[in-house]
Amino acid sequence: MRPSLSTTNTTRVLAVVIATLLRAAHAADTPADAPANTPADKPANRGNDPFLHVSSAIVACPTPSGPVQTEQEWLADAHYRIERGNSCWIAGRCRLPNSYGYDKEIAENVTRRLNALNASLHWREKTSLWLTLQRRFIYIDGCVSPDFDKTRFVSELGETADVEKIIDRTTVLSPKLKARP
Repeated sequence: MRPSLSTTNTTRVLAVVIATLLRAAHAADTPADAPANTPADKPANRGNDPFLHVSSAIVACPTPSGPVQTEQEWLADAHYRIERGNSCWIAGRCRLPNSYGYDKEIAENVTRRLNALNASLHWREKTSLWLTLQRRFIYIDGCVSPDFDKTRFVSELGETADVEKIIDRTTVLSPKLKARP
């Protein structure tokens, strides 16, 4: 069966709209305040993704590298990043056309949320944590003490406004351990 003229036009219009959104997202994905004049081979936070050091009770905990990439890695990841950024809007699950656009607001909200959680969980005394925010996901890196209620912390942090997912990449490590050479 041959498609009708209206179906063909609708398909073309949809293709143009999607292409325009992808171009706009790519432009939005390289913020104006992104690191400028960074040598191509030097890792940098090229997407300007929020990276927060929120606690430091466990001295021996290694610092994660954070959301850094070389220019070559950034360019190789660009299409995938655009696709991930737009997919939630296209699916009707986001109010913004690029899910990376939520990250700065989430960083502010998560800071307030963490302050409120400390009263009941005392998480700052039992952790050394860094948070990376990318496309409504919060990646938790760092170390937690063996008696820390990680399940509750992750669940409570996931209640932050506009957060879609929490990815826990922490390690259990005693605060009494000394740093290894």
